[in-house]
Amino acid sequence: MPSKPAPPAPSPTPRAAPPGRATIADVARRAGVSKATVSRFLNHRDTLLSRDIAARVEAAVAALAYSPSPMAQALKRGRTRLVGLVVADITNPYSVAVLRGAEKACQDAGYLVMLFNLGNQRGREQEAIEVLSGYQVDGFILNTLGGDGRAVEEARRRGKPVVLVDRRHHDMAADFVSLDNAGAVRLAGDHLLAAGYRELLYVTEPMQEVSSRVERESAFRAFLADRPRATAGRSIESREDDADGLDGALRALRGRAGDGPPAVLAGNAVISLRLAAAAARLGWRLGPDLGLVGFDDPEWAPLVGPGLSTIAQPTDDIGRIAAGCLLERMQGLALPPRIVLLGGQLRARGSSRPAADTR
Repeated sequence: MPSKPAPPAPSPTPRAAPPGRATIADVARRAGVSKATVSRFLNHRDTLLSRDIAARVEAAVAALAYSPSPMAQALKRGRTRLVGLVVADITNPYSVAVLRGAEKACQDAGYLVMLFNLGNQRGREQEAIEVLSGYQVDGFILNTLGGDGRAVEEARRRGKPVVLVDRRHHDMAADFVSLDNAGAVRLAGDHLLAAGYRELLYVTEPMQEVSSRVERESAFRAFLADRPRATAGRSIESREDDADGLDGALRALRGRAGDGPPAVLAGNAVISLRLAAAAARLGWRLGPDLGLVGFDDPEWAPLVGPGLSTIAQPTDDIGRIAAGCLLERMQGLALPPRIVLLGGQLRARGSSRPAADTR
């Protein structure tokens, strides 16, 4: 008796796409091919595949909405086209402005910037380099506190190019881009002396071995030694939690000045705003009662009192040049470390006019 023919095998039920992001292994399983075959298709080498296999892989890619991992693709090429940028304090207008310049230059060159904010916390610089290295960045731009020796060693161990901005790591051989601090102090000091102020005070955040703060304070002392028109001058460090100490220092400054109005040079925008608040507490007018010139020119500077006189840093150029130096290093440029110092620009406003008329 003839046997009955076997029933036809049921058609395979299409499998649902796996949860989460599909992988190349998921595509290979759905298409019934190897991962190497999928890779050939994705790398536009489908001429090595039969028309049927290429169509199956294409259908699997579409069904799973598969897209290759950008990081994986970058690692295959040996470059991620990522730049790690470490800043000391993202709330500082200077850091934000430099970031804009660096990011624009990197984008123009086809790179993306990954930001790590230290929040002015000492000892996190090594952590920042480790974290960004985990994303396989191609190089680093560091605007940090500059006192973490472990960060220097970590950067050396990673072997990635580094460019320093504004603050030096004295043990790190790297390109350095910054304001010409000594020239900027002379520019501000000569402006105050020309306006008629004689008793000068320099106020800085706690220096804590931060190179830019140390350089500016040292430049102020050198300026006074070279300017006989300045009858005296002192430097103090101002802490955020010591408003009484700052008020006392300003009263002492005014007492030393006698009949003439004293003036203050502020180490950065944070100190400028702190000094403006102190003058308001004391009931003093900026300009006639207390001259003031500050480093950095934030957007609010013209809006405080009669307008704050400032030394504007070329922040966009600093960020752009730092990025350019790094891109050159990443492309293989081998030269001794370079130092690029850029000049500041005086923007005189009412806070450095001793006469009562501050129009």
